[in-house]
Amino acid sequence: MSEILIDARSVSRSYRLGGVPVAAVVSATLRLHAGDRVALVGRSGSGKSTLLHLMAGLDAPSEGTIAWPALGPRETLLPEKISLVFQAPSLLEPMSVSENVALPLLLAKSAGDIDAAVRAALATFGLEALARKLPEELSGGQMQRVAMARAIVGSPRVILADEPTGQLDQPTGHALLDALIAHLAGTSAALVIATHDPSIAARMDKVWRIEHGVLAESAQTPEPA
Repeated sequence: MSEILIDARSVSRSYRLGGVPVAAVVSATLRLHAGDRVALVGRSGSGKSTLLHLMAGLDAPSEGTIAWPALGPRETLLPEKISLVFQAPSLLEPMSVSENVALPLLLAKSAGDIDAAVRAALATFGLEALARKLPEELSGGQMQRVAMARAIVGSPRVILADEPTGQLDQPTGHALLDALIAHLAGTSAALVIATHDPSIAARMDKVWRIEHGVLAESAQTPEPA
């Protein structure tokens, strides 16, 4: 049995919106193992982003427990052990593409060759020509690809990607996924992609469905629509 990277038991997350209680995630139980390839599918507002934030340790549950058995305590997770690719643009505007991609290595005080690692991450997604550009010079799709390069640069144990192809046309989105899957081949890194695209979900080994905050797990991927 492969290592358990994330173990959530009856996890719920609620908050108040305009004074009204909202249950974003309701009693979710899951285990993410090393090497897993998971699609988290659900409509907008179903709780996908909230669940990813809980898995990354970026947010704390209102109820239940979540642990990272093979990774360590919550305060050590980001960005070295878990990388989170946000749905919204997340690049730092004053920094170049290369500087944005290098950020996880700098925060982790990496002892390796940071410049070489950044070049390799950019090359994975065909971004070499954009290395010196600022975020304001990029398209939305380019910014998302840079965010993905930043996610892989430190070889994290877990990559959580929130609608990473949402701003890309289908061919470009599939090319991004091709590059990511090829990069992770032969590694024990786990990948969770939140998506509502059946063709993306069909390429993962497992599917977790979430609706109105309630999570269900399927062992088989759906057929592409």
